[in-house]
Amino acid sequence: MEELCGLLQHRYDHLLTNVRLFSKTRKPVVLAEIDILARKGRRIDVYEVKCSHRITKAKKQLQKICKLLPEVNNTYFFCGESGLLKIIDTEVKKF
Repeated sequence: MEELCGLLQHRYDHLLTNVRLFSKTRKPVVLAEIDILARKGRRIDVYEVKCSHRITKAKKQLQKICKLLPEVNNTYFFCGESGLLKIIDTEVKKF
């Protein structure tokens, strides 16, 4: 994750790592954890980092994060093993 943060540092105003999202209940519960939350102005991007190419699990986690934080603009998957960085479409479907 440090490798990716180093690459992203010049693109954003702020980078936060391991950001936990809690429920709003009396006893807060961790609902999700964002590996890297990047902000530039009002734009918010989220990066999910995996050591192996497990894009399906990453996509599910990113979709959950987008439901909890609808102000997220872009979501990305980073594979540490291969160095692959891929934008992920996490369109939240409303029923």
